[in-house]
Amino acid sequence: MYEISNLKKLRLMHHLTVYQMASQIRVTPAFYSQIENKKRRLFYDVAIKIAAVFNMRPDELFYTKET
Repeated sequence: MYEISNLKKLRLMHHLTVYQMASQIRVTPAFYSQIENKKRRLFYDVAIKIAAVFNMRPDELFYTKET
């Protein structure tokens, strides 16, 4: 499962609004907000776009290692 709180923190660290983030990955602001708030499932194609905004790989951003 991906960590939404980390996604929001990363977005804020990059000084991006929900609207700016949504525009960059070509979804609606409501759709992006639902991803951050765990109200919408994250699909792989969207994960790739989100990771690209932060110049990361999707597994770096969304994979959490369970111990």
